[in-house]
This record gives sequence, C-alpha cells and structure tokens, in this order.
Amino acid sequence: MNSTRRKKWTAFSLVHVLLIVIGAVWIYPFVWMIMSSFKTNNEYIVSGIKLLPQHFQFTNYKRAWETAHFSVYFWNNVIITVSVVVIVILVCALTGYAVGRYRFKGRMVFVTAVTATMFMPKGYTIIPVYSLVNSLGLNNSLWGVILAEVGGAHVLFILLFVAYFRGLPKELSESAEIDGSGFVRTFAQIILPLSKPIIATAAIMQFMWTWNAFLMPLIFTLGKPELRTLGVGMFQFVGENTMDWTGMAAAASISLVPILVVFVCMQRYFIEGVSGAIKG
Repeated sequence: MNSTRRKKWTAFSLVHVLLIVIGAVWIYPFVWMIMSSFKTNNEYIVSGIKLLPQHFQFTNYKRAWETAHFSVYFWNNVIITVSVVVIVILVCALTGYAVGRYRFKGRMVFVTAVTATMFMPKGYTIIPVYSLVNSLGLNNSLWGVILAEVGGAHVLFILLFVAYFRGLPKELSESAEIDGSGFVRTFAQIILPLSKPIIATAAIMQFMWTWNAFLMPLIFTLGKPELRTLGVGMFQFVGENTMDWTGMAAAASISLVPILVVFVCMQRYFIEGVSGAIKG
C-alpha cells in the first residue's frame, strides 16, 4: 500500500514539476518584456536575456505615455474596444438565439454560409470594407474603425451562443410565451440574463482581439494620427535609423495591463462559458 502511494506521489510530483517548468518557459518572455521597460536602450542591447535592470528607469513609461502620445491612444483604444465588444455580443447573441432556439427554412444554409466565412482571410475583404466606410463618410474617425471591426461574421461567437442557447431548457421560453412575452422580451428578460458565462467568454476574446487590432485602425486613421490606437501607436518608437526598444517595451506593458485585468476579473465566467457551450 505504501509503495503504491509512493509511486502515485512521485508521478504527481513529476507532473507538477514539468508543468512548473513549462509555465516558467511560457511566461518568461512577458516578464522579460516588463523588466526591459525599466532598462536603458544601451543596457537593453547588451543585457541579452538577463531579467533585472541595473537601475529601474521609470522615464520609459513617461516617454511612452506623454511623448509618444499613448495617453491619447489609450483612450482611443478604450472607446473602440468597448463599443465593438458591446455591438458584437448583442448581434451574436441575437443571431445565436434565433438559430439555436428556433427552426426556420434555410437555417442550415445560413449556418453553412456563416461558417464558410471562417476560411476567408480578413485582408481579402479590406477593399470592400474600406469602400463602404468611406462612402458613409466615416473614414478617419473612430466610428469608421468600430464599424470595420464589427463588420465580420464572428462565426466562433455565433456558434458558441447557438450551442449554449440550445442547451437551455425549452420550458423557459415556452412559459414566457404563455405569459405573453414576445421574441425580444423573452430574449432580453429571460434568456440573456442566464447567459453571463458565454457573454463573458465572447467579451474576453473579442476584447483581446480588438484591443490588439492593427490593420483596421491603421487603415482608417491614416489621415488623423491623433485617432491611432495603441497597436498603431507603436510606430512612434521606430525611427529612420534607430529604434527606441525600451520605450516600445514600456508601451507594450501599458497595453498588456487592461487585458490582464479583464481576464482575471472574468476568468471564472470564461471557463463556465466554454464548458457550457461544449456541453450544449
């Protein structure tokens, strides 16, 4: 008996040691980037993979926030990301509710057509998207960036909502219909409040994608540099013959903080949403 327990404990310990090593290797580049944001450019170049700086240089963050205008880019990012997340969740939830809870003619054709858009590279659609946004007079504006970001099919989120809504008891919507609730009221007052896990899942994923977006914000803010986002603003650190590596590291660290905060605050719902969608 003791021998069996000893073997299990040994195997358990080895697995955890292996996971710790893999985790350390995985997280090292992020820690190195943050530590590099406190170094001088000369120290950054000669220090290699050394983590700790000789002297912590907080001026890199001041240079990124003020000189490189990241204080402006940060709030542009917030406005664009929050708007895109809200619109995408609302559209995908309504679509998932209709497809997952109701049967109608052409339902499978619709699902097949939407799913097929997953295999279309985003860059291939940039010309018609640009033409549409420009014809609406929204080029070089935050609304133009928002419209371009929400214009995709968002297949993954639609399928997640479909699977999640399909797993909810039909008695919920049937009892609401008996009480006189229509499609929209049933969705808003009964189904949507039960969907917090899947909403959090979609919100976290869309937040990360939009927060780190580069192509759309670059194209639709070319005429107005003050509307740039953090990703596009990284160009501020690239000169004709030089590059401000530590300033870029500080800017990247600033960009990383909101993503970490959002994920830590919503990770429980994220896990529940993914597991619920898989079960559904």
